[in-house]
Amino acid sequence: MSRAGFVTVVGLPNVGKSTLVNQMVGQKVAIVSNKPQTTRNRILAVLNPPGGQIVLFDTPGLHKPTHSMNRRMVDMATKSLSQVDAALWVLDAREGYTPAEKHVRDLLGRTRLKVILVINKIDAVPKVKVLPLIDRCKGLLDFADIVPVSAKTGDNVDRLIEVVLGHLPEGPPLYPEEFLTDQPERFFVGEIVREKLLAKTRDEIPYSAGVLIDSFKEERGMVRIEASVFVERDGQKAIVIGKGGEMLKAIGTEARLEIEEFLGAKVFLGLFVKVRPNWREDKGTLEEMGLLDRKRDEQA
Repeated sequence: MSRAGFVTVVGLPNVGKSTLVNQMVGQKVAIVSNKPQTTRNRILAVLNPPGGQIVLFDTPGLHKPTHSMNRRMVDMATKSLSQVDAALWVLDAREGYTPAEKHVRDLLGRTRLKVILVINKIDAVPKVKVLPLIDRCKGLLDFADIVPVSAKTGDNVDRLIEVVLGHLPEGPPLYPEEFLTDQPERFFVGEIVREKLLAKTRDEIPYSAGVLIDSFKEERGMVRIEASVFVERDGQKAIVIGKGGEMLKAIGTEARLEIEEFLGAKVFLGLFVKVRPNWREDKGTLEEMGLLDRKRDEQA
């Protein structure tokens, strides 16, 4: 008997959704950072455990949006609930259920989905606190299951995969076995650059910076990539470039090495920092970055 289905991963920003998806799939399909709102796109990832196939949607964290970009992010996460067979609601074990989680609970409560509560980051709390936290959470919704895990270490993630598969409908695989994600190489290259940017710049930069791949060409055994880093103010541009260009060089070097590993080829990476005020409100820029898909919106 084979099972297969779609599962969306939802929760507040920075609870470890992307780390969990990467751990379940067994390789990196989403960038991670300790900064909230790192995930901006809906990312589809496929895993094939014994007995079936799980198609995961890694979604942006649910939060109160303040820009068109953020509204689009939250809209993607919300719409995913109508397209799946089950949902993983990820909570941070260190925080437990907070008032901010009420919006997530209300959204899930209005669906007929099987909801599995995933209590993440159990590696960061004493083991004696995990069971009482599970007991406190049981009354929040009529959960199909509650599974404590550490996405960071992989602790109990195999058990979570078994639980998820057991709640999916019977049926053949939805994608070929070798299929991993629906995102193109250009998307992952841009995300790798953004991940290095998040890791190296000050806290004010991540929310107002974006990466757009301008060109992606294979020539003479090398992949030549040029990308624009958008910021909203001259001061932010100065931070990203750094003294004597050292910050931008460090971001580019780390990104290039990971992109070479990802593509399996030598890479030339050119980064250009551009000031584009209010780019997060510009539909043309958002569409270029894949954060706005008018055709997909019309079909939804």
